[in-house]
Amino acid sequence: MKSELITRYFPNLSDEQRRQYEALEALYNDWNSRINVISRKDMEHLYTRHILHSLAIAKVCQFDKGARVVDIGCGGGFPSVPLAIMFPDVEFVAVDSIAKKIRVVEGVKEGAAINNLRAINCRAEELDFKADYVVSRAVTEMSHFMPWAWHVLRRGEAGTLPNGILYLKGGELAEELAATRRKWNVYDIATMFDDPFFETKRVVYTSKD
Repeated sequence: MKSELITRYFPNLSDEQRRQYEALEALYNDWNSRINVISRKDMEHLYTRHILHSLAIAKVCQFDKGARVVDIGCGGGFPSVPLAIMFPDVEFVAVDSIAKKIRVVEGVKEGAAINNLRAINCRAEELDFKADYVVSRAVTEMSHFMPWAWHVLRRGEAGTLPNGILYLKGGELAEELAATRRKWNVYDIATMFDDPFFETKRVVYTSKD
């Protein structure tokens, strides 16, 4: 089973979580055949390049029960879908301005019975509630992303890190992060997962202080 890649790095999953991760392959194959959100080449590597990649955030921060996490620019549900399975007692909100992508997230959510995830079709600027963390994966340059996320975040500490942004990025980041005039922590995903895909991948984090 391809989901064994997840249990290799997260061995304490419940039977229900294992079932949910296992279900994602068929669900994404089905939905991707109707609404293309993942390249066909990447579908062969769904568990490494999308699911496990998303779960790097779980290696950096453990969210508390009852925390609210918003995925801005969620696309087909990454990182929110894998994270919602990992943290069943945390509220996840997947947001995207493109309606067809939200349809995919809703379909996967229903198919895998991910009850702590809701999907919203809107622009990030239109969100009218607060969250403890904002997560995302390579939506845009950080200087553009920051205003979208900042108005959503509330101060506090609803996990093992103070509330803030956890963002999946690749490549050279120093100049891009410096342009935000924020202090960032950079975590190399290659130290978490043993696959060449992650050699240039990072989780970057800044707190809402």
